[in-house]
Amino acid sequence: QVQLVESGGGLVQTGGSLRLSCVASERLASINVMDWYRTPPGKNREWVASTTNTGVRNYAHFVKGRFTISRDNAVNTVFLQLTNLKPDDTALYSCRSSRGHTLTWGRGTQVTVSS
Repeated sequence: QVQLVESGGGLVQTGGSLRLSCVASERLASINVMDWYRTPPGKNREWVASTTNTGVRNYAHFVKGRFTISRDNAVNTVFLQLTNLKPDDTALYSCRSSRGHTLTWGRGTQVTVSS
């Protein structure tokens, strides 16, 4: 089963940027869909963005052009570029792979945005 490891989180001020990475232990090209989710403190997990191995990208409504998802199959990594961050973006960001009926989650990376 594929393993996913996220990194790139941290503490930033409002308006700042971060680039999150999700490295897969297997060939990314063999994974149909990669998603980013986030879990704000005290709230339910919510979907942020997805990318397919055919190049389709989708975003949650609250992203509003601030986040960009991309994938580099050569290094088996999916990225999430976060810009113009707001305190409401504070959350644990996790990636998920979907291959057939198999879903796999990473442990997440914490993003904290100060006001």
